[in-house]
Amino acid sequence: MSGAARHAATSSGLRRIGYRLIPGIGFDYLLHMRPREWPIMIAHTSLGYFLARGVAGGVSRADLSALLPGLLAWVLLLNGGTLALNSAFDRDEGDVGYLDHPPPAPPHLALWGFGLMLAGQALALALPRGFAVAYVICFAMSLLYSVPPARLKSVAGADWLINMIGFGTLTPYAGWALTRMPLTHAGIWALAGFAPLFAALYPLTQLYQLDEDRARGDRTLALALGVRASLALSIAATVIAFACFAIAARVAPHRGHDAGALIGLGVAATLWLGVLLPWIVRAPRMVPHAHKRGMYAALLAWAATDVAVLLATT
Repeated sequence: MSGAARHAATSSGLRRIGYRLIPGIGFDYLLHMRPREWPIMIAHTSLGYFLARGVAGGVSRADLSALLPGLLAWVLLLNGGTLALNSAFDRDEGDVGYLDHPPPAPPHLALWGFGLMLAGQALALALPRGFAVAYVICFAMSLLYSVPPARLKSVAGADWLINMIGFGTLTPYAGWALTRMPLTHAGIWALAGFAPLFAALYPLTQLYQLDEDRARGDRTLALALGVRASLALSIAATVIAFACFAIAARVAPHRGHDAGALIGLGVAATLWLGVLLPWIVRAPRMVPHAHKRGMYAALLAWAATDVAVLLATT
């Protein structure tokens, strides 16, 4: 890496510390796993676990010992490996989700990412069957998404569907599966609702990267639709997601007629619309950095939604 590139990559205090602790390009491998996303993934995976405990009416003998290895497998190994593998083929120079000023991809990044995912699969096989099956599905989708010749992230619509299924629904399902509890009706509606919610979020992660995706030849969903149509799709998907969450709250054993269960969902939905409606109005005048701020604002709305769904159904 050139001195200028290294300076950009180490511009924050935390990165400078990281490069001192892991000298050379070793820290670059960690950065391409995008650890800034790990708290989000931990929360969304754990949501499924605690939904199962609450929606099922409490699990007195829940296998808590499965939660930590499950999070290790799903968050650090599967998700971190997937992002490293994706970076190996994208070779982004501009900011990407959860990684500003990405360092150049180190020489064996693809092998590193694949090895992490493979190690996670070995760990997943020792955990409950539902978790292991969800891991296999996401492992396969990650390869199809990132690796040529399939590289479905460059196929508009296919990129969207993979993320809806993988991050949206299978991630909290993996947490649910760690409890070994069967899915309930409320659980099905709650987990299903996160597919359209991620359908709303995914185009937002691409709007500030349109120029780089276009230059690379990737035809992402956001490029195919354009900025305002992508935002309109996000608004429609958000409405569908919250309709699913409202049904989940309605059929949950302890929340069937509790109007208070819907208040938190209403607050979370308002946060989403508070991000998306002004965004679609201002979109023609917005620069990439403004789109990036909008994406991170939507992530805060996502976090509020996780909490609201948990409170509404347990």
